[in-house]
Amino acid sequence: GGINCLFVPPECDGRRPFIPPHPLLQTNRVRFVGDRVAMVVAESLAQARDAAELIAVDYRPRPAVVTPGDARASGAPKLWEEASDDFCFRWTEGDKDATEAAFARADHVIELDLINNRIITNFIETRASVGTYDAALDRFTLYTGTQMPHRVRANMASVFGRLEGDFRIVIPDVGGSFGSKMSAYAEQALVLWAARKLRRPVKWVAERSEGFATDPAARDNETHAALALDKDGRFLAVRVDTLANMGGYLSNLTILAAINGLTLLSGPYAMMAGYAAVEGVFTNTVHTDVMRGAGRPEATYAIERLVDAAAVKLAIAPDELRRRNLIPADAFPYTTVFGLTYDSGLFSVNLDTALTRSDWAGFANRRAAAKARGRLAGIAVSTYVQRNGGRLMDETAQIRIDASGHATLFIGTLGTGQGHETAYAQIIADCLGLGTDAIRIVEGDTDRVGIGNGTGGSRSMMVGGSVLLLACERIIDKGCAIAAHLLEADRADIGFAHGRFTVSGTDRAVTLREVAQTAYRQDLLPAEIETGLDERANFRPPNFSFPNGVYVCEVEVDPETGKVDIVRFTAAEDYGTLVNPTLVEGQVHGALTMGFGQALLERTVYEHGTGQLLSGSLIDYTLPRAIDMPPIDLVLNQDAPCQSNPLGAKGAAEGGTVGAPPAVINAVLDALRPLGVEHIDMPATPERVWRAIESKR
Repeated sequence: GGINCLFVPPECDGRRPFIPPHPLLQTNRVRFVGDRVAMVVAESLAQARDAAELIAVDYRPRPAVVTPGDARASGAPKLWEEASDDFCFRWTEGDKDATEAAFARADHVIELDLINNRIITNFIETRASVGTYDAALDRFTLYTGTQMPHRVRANMASVFGRLEGDFRIVIPDVGGSFGSKMSAYAEQALVLWAARKLRRPVKWVAERSEGFATDPAARDNETHAALALDKDGRFLAVRVDTLANMGGYLSNLTILAAINGLTLLSGPYAMMAGYAAVEGVFTNTVHTDVMRGAGRPEATYAIERLVDAAAVKLAIAPDELRRRNLIPADAFPYTTVFGLTYDSGLFSVNLDTALTRSDWAGFANRRAAAKARGRLAGIAVSTYVQRNGGRLMDETAQIRIDASGHATLFIGTLGTGQGHETAYAQIIADCLGLGTDAIRIVEGDTDRVGIGNGTGGSRSMMVGGSVLLLACERIIDKGCAIAAHLLEADRADIGFAHGRFTVSGTDRAVTLREVAQTAYRQDLLPAEIETGLDERANFRPPNFSFPNGVYVCEVEVDPETGKVDIVRFTAAEDYGTLVNPTLVEGQVHGALTMGFGQALLERTVYEHGTGQLLSGSLIDYTLPRAIDMPPIDLVLNQDAPCQSNPLGAKGAAEGGTVGAPPAVINAVLDALRPLGVEHIDMPATPERVWRAIESKR
């Protein structure tokens, strides 16, 4: 079997999706540079390289297409003869007729053609897997880096045509994932196949250059976006048409990545209508997939670029135009034109906070000072709303208190550096009155954690943290029953706080440890209470969470070189209830770094006509470094907890990748606009900025 496409859309506008096969190794045709044709297994890396050089492959070159626009051009070469025009799928959201009617009566229409550039994830730890096979049990074990071990187990079972129970997936510490390691990969199945054939463990680790060629990429859209406004600058409707690059094949979630942000195209703004359409096309590039933000950065980039362009055309200050159209605080819960119901938000509060802390009003003086130094200064404000958590994805947690009073949590989420061990332990410690040194967190082993939906879409705290609360409540409930027996009191009179069960109105009490010791002694328990203090809970949120924020970015541009420096960055964030603000701050900084990278530095380049990857190493592909990071003034506002989970948490890991790119690009355009530059695509590299400046001289 091959790699499964887990999200297959229905027919849309009379066009049926085409889902091609995705085999582990290709036999008669390769579709991108880096496609797999052979596997070598050897005792050492050097031996493997020598053997690989002995393999001769006869290739017959074919013309290549590398961009979505190229794939749809008349006479373009086809990757899949079975598909029409290399068409993969079409998906729409919103009300087309209402949107067209709103545009027809609009006083102003703003239109932009936008490129959302392809980026490569570049986790610190490259993709890696170790496969083993137990012949006595006829069972496989895969050690690998992923966010969703149970999904990988299901995919391996599909590949081999076996039961899921025939596979154990074990996830050690993972050095970065960001969504791109969420799906299953051919190499994971291949090492298992080889391990069974050879009766030896088999290890595969991607080299960095291999990762550039074969890791799933992200974004890569060509978009035409339009915004309709009335004479007072009120938003009437938004309309967006996108071509999304699928690459040569489909991974587990390639299609989901392309459609995931469409319902967020209205952002935090009130408007009357909206319509969005996306078509996926195949190209001679590595396939795309979800990556930190997964569709939400593309949506936010479109609406926020439109709003700034509207502010320029209507001669309204960009902060005032946003304030005029933000959903008011008394409107929640608010159902958007794309059918999402925002349960809470601090849109106006965050805007005021960000403008004040950034000294928005004092920018004119800083711009004059920059001009005196021979530099061009620009400033921009950007808003965003995310949709996190996944109301269709539940989570299960099991808490076991042993006879010593120590707790072990088994949960189906998967930490890849976010700090789950710390945050989860804090929740348990707070609920059960335990020290964090008496709490153990178990994730990432499908034999020890039977079911789980892994980590993705910033769901771990809002779903995982919430189910953890429910499991703690069940531990306390059973503990109260045991304590009532020990204290010879009525169950209704038992209370619990700070690790102690007490009888109301008395000083009689027992500790959680004493209850746990009794829980494992059936001879000390009444017949109606089962042995053990081990409880399981499940939680499926009734709605998404909607984290939101406002960013103010201030840049300076060197007109002689085109280099852009972000000199100040202010972030006002609403992530609902925070378990550990320090961990959240780290997530914000990391996400902003990735957002800055897409806006200014990262560009994946394939040669037109041949499909050769030209940006195949860190020599050719620029990542942000510490020196590129500005001071970040961050405010975390907890005054609007999420209403769809008991913890009140909203996803916190992706905001920077979603909201930073339009803030940065709008600031760059604000700096260049006095020269007559009205548009620039991401990434705003020194060369692109310099050429834009030179074109106006």
